[in-house]
Amino acid sequence: MDAATWNTLLAAQPSPTPFLRHEYLAALHASRSAVPDTGWAPRFVTLESGGGLAGACALYLKAHSYGEYVFDWAWADAYRRAGLAYYPKLLGAVPFTPVPGTRLLARDDAVRDVLARSIAAIAERLELSSAHVLFVDEADRNAFVRAGWLLREGVQFHWTAPAGAPPASFDDLLARLQRDKRKKIAQERRRVAEAGVTFTSHLGGEIDEPLWDFFHRCYTLTYRAHHSTPYLTREFFRAMACTMAPHWLLFVAARGGERIACSLVALDPAQGVAYGRYWGATEYVPCLHFEACYYQPLAWCIAHGYRRFEGGAQGEHKVARGLLPVRTHSAHWLRDARLRDAVADFLAREGEHVALYVDELDERNPFKDAPGDAVASGASGATAA
Repeated sequence: MDAATWNTLLAAQPSPTPFLRHEYLAALHASRSAVPDTGWAPRFVTLESGGGLAGACALYLKAHSYGEYVFDWAWADAYRRAGLAYYPKLLGAVPFTPVPGTRLLARDDAVRDVLARSIAAIAERLELSSAHVLFVDEADRNAFVRAGWLLREGVQFHWTAPAGAPPASFDDLLARLQRDKRKKIAQERRRVAEAGVTFTSHLGGEIDEPLWDFFHRCYTLTYRAHHSTPYLTREFFRAMACTMAPHWLLFVAARGGERIACSLVALDPAQGVAYGRYWGATEYVPCLHFEACYYQPLAWCIAHGYRRFEGGAQGEHKVARGLLPVRTHSAHWLRDARLRDAVADFLAREGEHVALYVDELDERNPFKDAPGDAVASGASGATAA
């Protein structure tokens, strides 16, 4: 598939992200990070009109539910107990990347509707249990509603610069926090500084091969600490250094002249958005994780005029550090009518719990003069369905 054609269509979407660029997806496949052997069999769908690409969606046949960040293990278990096979299933997502954005790349809403219906038709034709499209934006969400899919909500934590009054510095951001939150952050930063840890930042081509090697070592250590296997190979990051260098920012922590930790942030310069992605350390230093993954990236974003920093999946501890809850959305189609009804009932009850959770988080808003509703909704900031 032609890279320029794909990327041009992506750039025209309501909520494009770098993670759906042709280079990113191709690197996942070429590095054998997302291939049939790892449970990700590419089954992309495209729609052509007038001799050109009018619509597309990155789809995979999945043999498991790892690397998705929208958890459906209970659904798979229900299928098993009913004597049915849940896997393989059809998944629309960016592998290992829980970043909200456009998933149905479409020239217009009419094409978006065709894509939504086509994904279900493909799953039906292949006699698959289900189809799922994860971390969709508002335009996608509306198309799936029109196509009769089920919707599911989740919560992430993002920092967004206030419209018209962005902070002038990290100290300015701290000044807008409640006193106890401001004091706690200052204490955490002081502990890192008193441990003799200093930071450097490396943008794009400044991340040389030894730095990428050090990052990947830290990345694998994080997975090892959780008794897990890294999803992304060293070859994937080598490809990123070659094809998407301007989209990466690396923070490196050192003590006594020796590197001890790093965090990797993805950038979308055109949109002014940064995405916290991976971190790791060769030794434990109290509060180092907070400094590497939140405070250093936030300070960089403010200094460079970025309007949003997405802290990634899960982690309500981020609220106290200035990242507010944001609703995320996914869409689901199930072939078996009985299990579809059961999942629909589950989603209705789960949605009530998500609403209560959001209300609780709203009460913990760390900013002085917080608005009545601190919760944004979706990558586009639209009202929740």
